[in-house]
Order: sequence, then structure tokens, then C-alpha cells
Amino acid sequence: MKSTPFTHFHKEMGAKLVEFAGYLMPVEYFGVNLEHKKVRESVGVFDVSHMGEVWVKGEKAFELVQKITTNNVAKLSFGKAQYSCFPNGKGGIVDDLIVYYYEENKYLLVINASNIEKDWAWIQKQNEDIGAEIENASDAIAQLAIQGPKAIETLQRLTDINLSEIKFYTFVTGKIAGIDNVIISATGYTGSGGFELYMYNNDAKQIWNKIFEAGKEFDIKAIGLAARDTLRLEMGYCLYGNDIDETTSPLEAGLGWITKFTDGNEFIDRPFMEKLKADGLQKRLVAFEMIDRGIPRQHYKIVNENGEEIGEVTSGTMSPMLKKGVGMGYVKWDYRKLDTEIFIQVRKKQLKAKIVKLPFYKG
Repeated sequence: MKSTPFTHFHKEMGAKLVEFAGYLMPVEYFGVNLEHKKVRESVGVFDVSHMGEVWVKGEKAFELVQKITTNNVAKLSFGKAQYSCFPNGKGGIVDDLIVYYYEENKYLLVINASNIEKDWAWIQKQNEDIGAEIENASDAIAQLAIQGPKAIETLQRLTDINLSEIKFYTFVTGKIAGIDNVIISATGYTGSGGFELYMYNNDAKQIWNKIFEAGKEFDIKAIGLAARDTLRLEMGYCLYGNDIDETTSPLEAGLGWITKFTDGNEFIDRPFMEKLKADGLQKRLVAFEMIDRGIPRQHYKIVNENGEEIGEVTSGTMSPMLKKGVGMGYVKWDYRKLDTEIFIQVRKKQLKAKIVKLPFYKG
């Protein structure tokens, strides 16, 4: 099992460690709800070094990235990032990712930890006829997500870069905590603001220690993967393996906004996606809030008022901020509209819920 450069810190802090995507990762430190609230109200630090990083370089870099991602890479300028996905050639999704336009002829693709080997093989295969320079740098790069309303104040103490000028989904590469060449990205998976820092493994310990020194005033805490999941779900962010996978199209998942049918964007599966859109979708990923008391869980059936199965829950939890059950799931197309009443099959009970607009938590 792999460790990250921060594993010894997790052990010292008494984290509950579990195997995740081949890594020993902290799932919880001092309670999921308390960790969740810490990020919403102050600042927390996530070790996300298990994520994958792939460089695409050279004169063919743009051609490859444009082919293998659904979003329009031509819209990116230096220092901009873009949420996207890899279509699998069969209408489904290999993975979702962030594309960073690092410099001319150089892109960084940040992919999910559980999909690194699969994604790398897919990228290699698609590159056979293109010939871009590709490098799987996943084992060399560590990543921390510093999230919450006090994240910017915490990190500003460690750099001369004006962090308030780094707008959402943009980034700079510079010096922080005395370390050069750190990617400082205004991205995250929590919906509470903050930054993601990419660094070399050798620099990780110094950056971790400096961040916790800088955040003492705000009682900064390390946060586990369990709270990361409840935070992302309150925002309605998709989780690969739950809400999207090889069998779901980005259009069905509500990701039409990253599926661009613009001139010159000839990505894999474009003809299939255009036909799917023209013919009409059969199912749609929706968000719902529980009306009856209960917690929806992945794979619970979604039924209509007559008890007929109309879909399945893909993600669900008791929202720590809203104090009610929330979830996402695929339903038949006719049940997708806001305020539609649906029922979640919890054992022998059918608990009432309704379709709502995302995000669940609006801060």
C-alpha cells in the first residue's frame, strides 16, 4: 500500500486510516460533522496527494487534449483551468478531470486516484496516432487542498503573491512557504473557497508545517476523506464511481456545460453525444432533498407514488449543515423536473423526497 508524504502527520494526529485507491489515507480525524463544519466556517487541510497528475507536452499537446476531453481546450489561456471529462468511445466516461494550461504546448491533467492506471493506459492509446509527449508524474507530485473562508488569509501569510487576484479556476506557479515552483490553484471540491497546492514530494513536509503554523489563529485542522465526500455532496459535485462512470454520458449526468459541440472541438464520442442530444435522453441525474426523515444511500431504489421503480440513488448523506437527508440519483426523464415528488426505498419503507436545484448548501 502506498503512502503520501503526509502519512506520518496523519498518524501523529490520530487519524483513522483506511485503504483508498491503493493508498493509506485519512478518512476521519475528530468527527465527520465537526470536520465538515470546520471547512464551511473556517479552514481545513486535505491531503489529496493520491490524485493523479499527467503532463501533456510538445507541439501535439493541444491536439491530444482536445481529442480526449469533452470541454473546449481552445478556450483556455495560460493560467486557466477547466473541468472536463474523458469520453470512452461508447457514450460513457473514463474519468472526470481538471485541465491546466500551464504554458505554451504544456498541459497538466489532474485525474482521480482510483483511475490513474486506467486513465494513463487510455491516454497512451489515444496518443498512438498523435505523438504528443506524455508523462505520468503522479508519484512525484504531492497535493494539498486548503479549503474554507479563512484559507486565503492563512496562505497569504506564506507568499508575496496576491492570492485575491487568483480567480476561481485560475492558477499561478510561484513561491509559497519558502518553496519555489508550487502550483497555487483556486480550485477545490468543497464549495467553500480556497486553493489546491501542487508540489514535489521533497517539499511537502515544509509546506505542511508552514500552513499549520500560519493557520493557528483560525484553529486550522486536517480534514479526512469522509468530510470531503459530505462537502462535495452538499454542492452537488459528481463523484466518479458513484454519480458518473463508464455507463453514464456527461449529458445524462448534467454535464452538458463541459460537453462543447463547437467548431473544431472534435472530441471522441462527439457524433454519439450529438445524436443522444437530438434523440432525447432517457434518464437524468437529479438532486433531491428528503421530506420524510431518512438518509438516502447509494443503490437505494427511487420509486414513484405507485411504487414503480424509476431510478437509483448514486450518492446520499445526512447534510451536516442542513440537518436533512440529501442525495443524487438517476431517474427516468419524465421525473427530472424541480419539485417533482419521488420516493426513496429504504428497506420496506418508501420515504418521500423532492427534486431540488443544486447546490443543496448555499452558504
